[in-house]
Amino acid sequence: MPALSLAAEPVAGKAAAAPLQFRITEGQIQNAFYQHGDIAAHLLLSSGLQPRILVAFPAGNSGAGVWFEPTAKPVQWTLDKLQGQHRTVDGRAWNGIEAEATVTADRLVVKDAVLSSIRVLRDYQLEQHYPAEVAAAPQLSSHSVHWQRQRLDGAPGYAIALSTDNGSFVREEGRIVLRPDRAGAAIHLRIAASTGEPPLTPLAHLLNAQAQPDARSQDVLRFLSYRQKFLAGSWRFDTYFGRDTLMSLRLLMPVLQPEAIDAGIGSVLARLSPEGEVAHEEGIGEFAVLQHLKDGGKPSDAPIYDYTMIDGNYMLAPVAAAWLLDDARGRADARAFLAGSVDGRHRGDALVRNLLFVADRSMAFARQPVYPNLIALKPGKPVGQWRDSNEGIGRGRYPYDVNVVWVPAALHAIGRFLDAGLLDAYTTPAQRERLHAAVVGVGVWESKAPALFDVRLDAQQAAGQVRAYATQVGVGDTAALASLDGKALAFPAISLDAQGHPVPVMHTDVGFELLFGTPGAATLDRLVGDVVRPFPAGLMTGVGMVVANPAYADREVWPRFGNQAYHGTVVWSWQQAVMAAGLKRQLARDDLPPATRSLLGKAQTGLWQAICAASAVRNSELWSWTHADGRYRVEPFGAEGAHEDESNAAQLWSTVYLALPPPAGIACH
Repeated sequence: MPALSLAAEPVAGKAAAAPLQFRITEGQIQNAFYQHGDIAAHLLLSSGLQPRILVAFPAGNSGAGVWFEPTAKPVQWTLDKLQGQHRTVDGRAWNGIEAEATVTADRLVVKDAVLSSIRVLRDYQLEQHYPAEVAAAPQLSSHSVHWQRQRLDGAPGYAIALSTDNGSFVREEGRIVLRPDRAGAAIHLRIAASTGEPPLTPLAHLLNAQAQPDARSQDVLRFLSYRQKFLAGSWRFDTYFGRDTLMSLRLLMPVLQPEAIDAGIGSVLARLSPEGEVAHEEGIGEFAVLQHLKDGGKPSDAPIYDYTMIDGNYMLAPVAAAWLLDDARGRADARAFLAGSVDGRHRGDALVRNLLFVADRSMAFARQPVYPNLIALKPGKPVGQWRDSNEGIGRGRYPYDVNVVWVPAALHAIGRFLDAGLLDAYTTPAQRERLHAAVVGVGVWESKAPALFDVRLDAQQAAGQVRAYATQVGVGDTAALASLDGKALAFPAISLDAQGHPVPVMHTDVGFELLFGTPGAATLDRLVGDVVRPFPAGLMTGVGMVVANPAYADREVWPRFGNQAYHGTVVWSWQQAVMAAGLKRQLARDDLPPATRSLLGKAQTGLWQAICAASAVRNSELWSWTHADGRYRVEPFGAEGAHEDESNAAQLWSTVYLALPPPAGIACH
C-alpha cells in the first residue's frame, strides 16, 4: 500500500487570499468550482435518472468520475460544503477537494469509475468505453469505496473516494451497491478526489477596472485563467485550445490586464507547429502517455499538439495586431514582447513563422480566384473550424469564415505589421518580399471569395422553405414569413462542398466579418438582415440567436442541424458576443448611410434583448430550446438524452461579456 498522509486546507488567515468558490446549476447538474493555490477543481453532481459524480482538475487536464446505473426513479443530489485537500502519497503531493453531499435514492449501483485524463472521461461519457490499461480496482468497506491509481508512466495519478455514515456499500451479484441504512432516508456522502498532476498557477492580475461587474463571469474567467494558458471550458475542456484562446483574448482585450494578454498570445506562439500552424488542442498528462504508448514509443508525457483545425492559423495575425498595434498598452511594449523567449527562440520568430504560413497559403487564390484554390479542410478531415462536429459545416470542404473573413483579416494584419517595422528583426529581405507579395492579393480575396458562397432564392422558394421547415420542427411561421416581405432572399453559405457548390445553411459566422472586416453598406444590409429576421426565416429566437438555420437546404439536411445537434439550431453564447461586438464596431463607423445604421441599431437591440432573456445561462458553452404556446424556452444542452453531447457550465469565450456592456437603454439582470 502507498504511504499516505492527508490534510484539509488550512483556514485562510487575514493576510491570505480566500479561495475562489462558486456554484452553477444547469438543469439537473450541480457544478461547484474551487481554486486556491495549487488546487483547482470542478465537482459535478448529476441528478435525474443517470446519476454521476465527476471531478475535473485543470492540472494535467485530469479527472475522476463515478457513474451509476440508470435508476427507476429520479435521484436528487444536494451539495453542502466543499474544501480543498492536500494529500501526500509516497512523498509526492496530490491536490484535490473534499465535499459533503446528500443523495435521495433507494439504491445506487456503481456502473464504473474512471480516473485518467479528462479526454478519457469525455470519451467514456459519450461512448461508455475507456482503455483497459487505465482501469482502477475499487477498495471496498462497509461504509466506503475508493479508487486510486498511479499514472501509466509511474507518475502520481488520481483518486476518488466515497464514504457514508448512514448507509452501506455492499456487493450484489458482482456490483457495488450503495443503500441507506433506513429506507427513504437521504444518504450522507463524503466525496474526496485528488490528482497528482503538476498544478497550474492562477493569473494574479487578470482584469482591470473597466470589466463589467458580473460576479459570475468574473469567477468563471478566474477559474479558467493561468500563467501557463487559458482553459477552454470546464469540465470537458480543461486545457489549452488555440481558437478559444485567440477569440476570447480579442473580445476580452479591453478589460484584461497586459500580463494576461501577453500570457495568452504567448501560449499560442509556444505551441505553433514548425510550419507555423496554430495548435487546436493539446494532449497532456495521461492522454499524452496513452498516445505515445499507442504509437509504439516510451510512456512519455511530452505534449502532443493537434493541428487539424485550419481557422486558428488565420486568426493569430489579426488578434496579435489588435494587441500589438491597436491597443496603446500592447503597442508600447510590442518590441519587448516579440523579443521575449518561447522555446528558446524569440516570440517574433514564432509569429513570423505563422505569417509566412498564411502568406504562402493565400497566393494560389490571389493568382487564380477559383474555388479549388480556396482554403479547404485538410484531406480526410471532416472538421477544420469552430463548428468542429462532423455535421458542423454541412459536410462542406471550404468554410465561409476561413475564406471570406480570416484570410483577408490575416493579410491586412501582415501588411500593418510590415508597415510598423515590427517584423524587421525577425525576417530576411526575401521573407519580407514574400509577405508583401501576399498582402497585395488581399483585394482579390475580398472581391472574389464572397461571391462563391452566394445563396439566392426567389420569393416563392424562400417562403415555401420556411413554411415547410417550421411545420417540420414545430415552430410558428407567421413572423418569419412576414419578415421575408414577399421578396427574394440572398445569404452566404456556411461552406462550399467538394465540387464548389454552396451549402445553403444560414449561419452566425457573418459576425466575424462585422468584427474584423469593413463591408460596404449593401453587404451589411444583407448580412445583418439574417440577424433581424425571426427563426426560421433568420436566426433570432426568444432565447438567443441560433448558430445555424438549415431551412433553405434540402429536407435531408434538416435533421442533421436540429436543436439536439452540437452545432445545429442551438445558441452558443460566444457567437452572440461576436455579433454584439461586431455590430458595435460597425455602428462606430461614420461612412454608412442612415438606412444601414438604422438596420444595425435594430439588429443590436434585438440581439441584446435575446442575450438578456437568457442571461442565466450566459456563461454556458451553449444551450438548446423548446417551443410551446408560441414561446421559446431555454433547454440546457445535454439535459435530454437526445442531445449529442453536454455543455460546459464554465466556458472561456462565454465570459467575454465582461468587455461588452449592453447598449444604452437595455439592462441585463
